Amino acid sequence: MIIGVPREIKVHEYRVGMTPAGAAELTREGHRVLVEAGAGEGSGFADDDFLRSGARVVGRDNLFGQAELIVKVKEPLPDEYALLQPGQALFTYLHLAPNEALARALLKRSVTAIGYETLEKGGALPLLAPMSEIAGRMAPLVGAFYLQRIHGGTGTLPPGVPGVAAGRALILGAGVVGSAAARVCLGLGMETTVMNRGIERLQSLDDIFNGRLRTLVLTADALADHLRDADLVVGALLVPGGRTPVLITRPMLATMRKGAVIVDVAVDQGGCVATSRPTTHDKPVYEVDGIIHYTVANMPGAYPRTSTLALTNATLPYVRLLANVGIEEALRRDPALGGALNTWRGGIAHHALAEALELPRVTFA
Repeated sequence: MIIGVPREIKVHEYRVGMTPAGAAELTREGHRVLVEAGAGEGSGFADDDFLRSGARVVGRDNLFGQAELIVKVKEPLPDEYALLQPGQALFTYLHLAPNEALARALLKRSVTAIGYETLEKGGALPLLAPMSEIAGRMAPLVGAFYLQRIHGGTGTLPPGVPGVAAGRALILGAGVVGSAAARVCLGLGMETTVMNRGIERLQSLDDIFNGRLRTLVLTADALADHLRDADLVVGALLVPGGRTPVLITRPMLATMRKGAVIVDVAVDQGGCVATSRPTTHDKPVYEVDGIIHYTVANMPGAYPRTSTLALTNATLPYVRLLANVGIEEALRRDPALGGALNTWRGGIAHHALAEALELPRVTFA
């Protein structure tokens, strides 16, 4: 199979869809790997590293024109829509629920699109988890940075000092992002509360952190009460394939202390705050009603070396399966991979995505 690894064009996106080591595994098995010139530079991988792996370094048009399977990090941007070939397969983070324009572009070109974020196995999301772990660990760090008064924050030092209370962190969601954020918040010395709709994850976190973490069932009343005193709020909710529910409404912002920081990690799927909109690393924050919003849609891209290595570790077994047995046979053989199918033959194949976009669903067969 011919596998293409393009250079990411999203603003300040330095990750690449595959490492040279991953390319070497595929070329040893007889596949052709095409890597766009300069694709790995941001992650510390030179073109020569890919050439030594057996890959070919080519131009953008050549790559998209030849590849049967495109392996990326981020969803295609409008400038890339026309490069996608009819019937081509795409394996990447898609986040289509809040991006109908991309969904329709994939449908129009009959792209077989498989989303990292919708691949579920044993109740977990193994291809989303590495980036969720990184984003979760990042969230308190960037939040602490913007709490500085010089950046418009409350001026609260997260760990406090003797005689002065620590900052208060409120984390919405107890999955991979939420638990990673909780670990760092506690490490910073913050008074940390995690809210989640299901009690099982809260029980697990209570055991992991030996009761140092406050846990609450997420209800509208509990959220309203705790928002008032929060210095940092981390949005860590996820509905695989669907849009994230909006929990923090515009009127709720007025109840928060001025200079509080919201880091909405869920912005890829629409965000859990009514006032969230995707930002980029060059302009990561904006203010609404005195509340700082950090809503970068590719947070792990700030640490591309770690992110690229972690992502390839997770995705390579699935890329090998897709290449070795063919796209459709791989989707049939592996239920997790088949369940990650978003678009197929001009139709929506994922149930949550079809519901979010209010479009009919096709059945893969």
